[in-house]
Amino acid sequence: MKMFHLAAAVCSAALFSACASQPTTSLAIQNANNQYEVTGLGKSQIIAKNNAITAASKTCGSKASPILVNEQSSYNGALKGVVNEKTGQVIQAAADVIGGLAGKATGLSRDDDYQTVLTFTCRKQ
Repeated sequence: MKMFHLAAAVCSAALFSACASQPTTSLAIQNANNQYEVTGLGKSQIIAKNNAITAASKTCGSKASPILVNEQSSYNGALKGVVNEKTGQVIQAAADVIGGLAGKATGLSRDDDYQTVLTFTCRKQ
């Protein structure tokens, strides 16, 4: 019986750790000249950018606003290096349609397919 409880605990821990999601933003890194850098991740470029903006706003707090110095966005999806970004989007859309027709989730996209890195300063309001 003790072995059963141990096995159940191990299986539960594995199940819950598999469901844990990856964070969509990073903590801010302070560079020289009071510049900060944050990273946002997302299934699309706009979601990644919004996540990075949210992280920048949290870094500056309620009494300051982020002032953009530099922005870099990149595609890091499953098909990176195999096909270009646009072709990858077409393949993803086709996989979603086929999955919908088959009744199974076959999507290739993940929450970290796109990455946006913002470098910014905080200016008091």
